[in-house]
Amino acid sequence: MKTTTTGLAAGVLAGLLGLTTACVAPATGTAAGSPAAGTSATAGGHKRIAFFGFARANAFASATWAGIEEYAKAHDAEAEFFDPNFDAQTQVQQIQDAVTSKRFDVFVVQANDGAAVVPAVKQAVAAGITVVAEFTPVGTRYDTAESQVPGVITLIDVPTDNGRVLGELGVAACRSRKLDPCEVAYLEGFKSLPLDNARTEAAVKALTAEPGVKLAARVEGGYTKESGRKAMQDVLQSQPGVDVVIGSSQAVAGAESVLKGKDVLLVGNGGSRQAVRAVQEGRWFATYCLPERTAGAKAAELGLAKARGQNVSETNSETSLAPGGGKGTKDALAGVQGEYDE
Repeated sequence: MKTTTTGLAAGVLAGLLGLTTACVAPATGTAAGSPAAGTSATAGGHKRIAFFGFARANAFASATWAGIEEYAKAHDAEAEFFDPNFDAQTQVQQIQDAVTSKRFDVFVVQANDGAAVVPAVKQAVAAGITVVAEFTPVGTRYDTAESQVPGVITLIDVPTDNGRVLGELGVAACRSRKLDPCEVAYLEGFKSLPLDNARTEAAVKALTAEPGVKLAARVEGGYTKESGRKAMQDVLQSQPGVDVVIGSSQAVAGAESVLKGKDVLLVGNGGSRQAVRAVQEGRWFATYCLPERTAGAKAAELGLAKARGQNVSETNSETSLAPGGGKGTKDALAGVQGEYDE
């Protein structure tokens, strides 16, 4: 995902981060899949973690940081947030400077630009620092959770898996009404972003592989309520009989305002409190959600364990931490709430 220093690029990435917000079951007060306190990661001496997040002001990165910081404090470690404010080159420089400082044992990297950080990440690995790639891939492939840099641990949301699940949820929505044909509108993010294109193609493939499901519209819906509202208005002009709408949680919220009184099933891409509540109340059919605060804690757990000489899995997917594997249907989200607001 290419991110530049322009305000537009920063805004685009900030919107993308609203996609996959966190889900947590309140009954236990612990995020789904979060590491248990007192694990063997406490062995091996005091460690320091550097977190290279998207931006300190971003709620998504703040949720990741909260998980990292909480886990570090409970396991004889301390953590520091390096804030590039969505600037890819600033983030690269921060990683390089942290390597030179020799102050840290573990890096957790939320890459603003997965390709741009590769040289700096390789430098960190060569210096003996444990590196965990969190949420976004470090590299140029969007179809795998496997590490694209030797020695790097991954804990990511694979974009093509995200798209496939969205498509499958759209198919499930069609089946729930026994619609044949079932007309689906897909409100993709931004056609200019490779990550978004990979997600979209995977969603379209899952939808069109199902007999009786017709992709009636594929338009850019973006990551705001306003862009979703406008996209839905455009869709209805050409496809007034659409049955299912899929898009970012923000875009779907905007589309919902246009669809008042219409019997249309909605599938969002994001697990904020607002999106989860919409599914639980029956206003949306489903939403894709992952526990991001939990993911932050898990990234810290993996990094500290490896830094302390333990064997850890190099390849990890965030969907393993989520209720329903990210498929946030009403049943899967029973008793669940988002970890933070959009």
